[in-house]
Amino acid sequence: MTASRTGLGWLALAGVTWGTAGTLGVLLRDASGLGLLPAGGYRILVGGILIIGFLVATRRVRLPRTRSGWLRVAALGSASALYQATFFTAVGHVGVAVAALITIGSSPLMALAVETLTGRVRPTGRLLAALGAALVGLALLSGSPPAGITAADALAGTLLSLVAGASFAAISLLGANPNPDFDDATGTGLAFLGGATLILAVASLVEPVTFTPTPAAVGYALALGLVPSTVAYLAYLRGLRTQTGTTGALVTLLEPVTATVLAAVVFGEWLTPAAMVGAVLLLAAVAATTIGSAVSVSRATMEPELHP
Repeated sequence: MTASRTGLGWLALAGVTWGTAGTLGVLLRDASGLGLLPAGGYRILVGGILIIGFLVATRRVRLPRTRSGWLRVAALGSASALYQATFFTAVGHVGVAVAALITIGSSPLMALAVETLTGRVRPTGRLLAALGAALVGLALLSGSPPAGITAADALAGTLLSLVAGASFAAISLLGANPNPDFDDATGTGLAFLGGATLILAVASLVEPVTFTPTPAAVGYALALGLVPSTVAYLAYLRGLRTQTGTTGALVTLLEPVTATVLAAVVFGEWLTPAAMVGAVLLLAAVAATTIGSAVSVSRATMEPELHP
């Protein structure tokens, strides 16, 4: 299997596991009494603890040695914190499915704009078609909120989801431009811990951030930290070693598809017919990036892999 196809496989795994975040966050809220903002903080707090704990146990911690390495940790931590805060707050306004679809549907458009301007990506017809499908799908989703959602909530949720999409695009672009002094696992674990501290500190100003550790609440907190955080982020960063940030953001459109299915099954959040068409268009965008070569990347801009 080629490195490129292996990279796409890691990105697909990240997309599917990321799609469980909204559902697990709501389940944690219901089991613990936490708000969705602190629930987002616990997501990356537990994820960071699990990653660093594993690395300490296996003696594989690789702390940055340079200023640029620590700046990468700070940038990833800030982007992760912003993503959690805006995404989970958006879920409270428009539900799991729509928040995930708008967030991840907008992200590749933002990543493409940056990578095109910097010369890293030369758009092909296939990529432009995928992005066009994603844009139309996004419009259908934002204009077709689930029943019971007010216009004010729909607007607030859409804007928050777009900010979350921008922060996710930043994560994609950071991952697609590796820093030799940034170890994927150690750096992600440290970034999660820093981002979680920021989120929980801000959340504590307006709502409780502690909860009674019942078996259900602890179980959901651990699942939220393990599946859509530890597994998803490490798989994503691994996949980006051989892919551009735009491709990474497009392939992980699998996230909102997973989120939509789970939201319908667990919470009964069924999409409207127009929104379902939008979701299908996002799936088409995923297919356009995984079947054949979706983008042309200048070899001069591709970084070597950090690890064997």
